[in-house]
Amino acid sequence: MYPPDVPAPLRVFHNRAASRFEVETDGHLSVVTYQLDADAHRVAFDHTGVPAILEGRGIAAELVAAALAWAEAEGLQVLPRCSYVAAYIRRHPDTRHLLEPHGAA
Repeated sequence: MYPPDVPAPLRVFHNRAASRFEVETDGHLSVVTYQLDADAHRVAFDHTGVPAILEGRGIAAELVAAALAWAEAEGLQVLPRCSYVAAYIRRHPDTRHLLEPHGAA
């Protein structure tokens, strides 16, 4: 058990059947959803959702980091259709190389 002031590490799960990355925290589900175009070697991240009760814990950032790491490992270009994903990429220049040429964040 973690002390009350130390958050437990998040466990992000890639739910391929639902085309999303997800994490359950305190009984609430947070997600990053995507649309995969494997033929074009690209992925569009279209929604990041974290319940209001969980906001401010860095859950969205962890989800997006995991999703982008997966895209990179798969050799996929990223199209950030979700404003949070676009903002994350702007704040993390080391991920910009993943952008789909016309999908600049």
